Amino acid sequence: MSGLDTAALRDWLSRHFPEDNGPDVALEAEPISGGQSNPTYFVTWGSRRLVLRRKPAGAILPGAHAIEREFRVLRALEGTDVPVPRALVLEEDAEVLGTPFYVMERLEGRVFSDCALPGLRPEERRAMYLSMAETLAKLHAVRPEEVGLGDYGRPGGYFARQLRRWSEQYAQSPSPRIPALDRLIDWLPANMPADDGAVSIAHGDFRLGNMMFHPTEPRVIAVLDWELSTLGHPMGDLGFCVMPWQTAPDEYGGILGLDNAALGIPSREEFVAHYHAHDRLKAELTRFHRAFALFRFAVIFVGIADRAGAGNAASEEAAELGPLAERFAIRAMQAAGLDPSGETEPSRETEVRKVVT
Repeated sequence: MSGLDTAALRDWLSRHFPEDNGPDVALEAEPISGGQSNPTYFVTWGSRRLVLRRKPAGAILPGAHAIEREFRVLRALEGTDVPVPRALVLEEDAEVLGTPFYVMERLEGRVFSDCALPGLRPEERRAMYLSMAETLAKLHAVRPEEVGLGDYGRPGGYFARQLRRWSEQYAQSPSPRIPALDRLIDWLPANMPADDGAVSIAHGDFRLGNMMFHPTEPRVIAVLDWELSTLGHPMGDLGFCVMPWQTAPDEYGGILGLDNAALGIPSREEFVAHYHAHDRLKAELTRFHRAFALFRFAVIFVGIADRAGAGNAASEEAAELGPLAERFAIRAMQAAGLDPSGETEPSRETEVRKVVT
């Protein structure tokens, strides 16, 4: 059944949800396409509708695919203003289904992979983007220690640790070297802003594709895919969230080059200003933050290509996504102001912050 051991899953569900157990209870599991990290399934157990997320099979890098952390942060955010699905049960015993997994409630809503939001009215697109900005600000407004996440990561030196982590992951990759990534590994540490002390719960992959919107209303009802979450700097998330304005439609569904005004999509500056109108930490988004986000996503694509080559990627499209690593690395260079010769183009370091009325 969709790569899952039917008998083992039925036995596990009957033990953890005995009220739904019975000889005639139907079990269905359907893989959700589109994810590139942890394999995810819709599970129907009688009248109960669940989502199951598990680690991928095969060798994985240390610290990657941390579903245990994902489960913990979902539990911690219950009762806050951050919309999340309710996490139900974590199973850390890999013997049950081959890898650790957890189940959460299944919400009904809309998820979009194309940041142009095709088929919607301009006013709906605008409201959805602004809802996403507000949702990110709500996340960053949560004080980690007040929800039991004071030890969820180290509060300072976030970007230095992130640069070290992703540079090491790239170094460990068996894939061919990408010159643009090699250049960024030199540029980013040299241009990293001084630590301003801003600390928040960082989602780590905050983008439109990880938002679930209400079935009919233009508002976020759930933030999904928390495996990269930690304590970090809020501009790490914001820099990641504005990537679509810097990537083309054939680069993982970006909006660069589209008539965004006609589509109703706010400009990047307006989106950032709307976030700042609702946040509490008031940190500035810089060229470094935008370049770092694109660099990190490029390394993620390197990892997807590696898993595709090893035959254990979560999506059949993984082999096609691998080449995006170089394209995102080039976009990161552009965000950094690096031209083909390696020089830096002059520009202001920080984004303009406007008050959105």
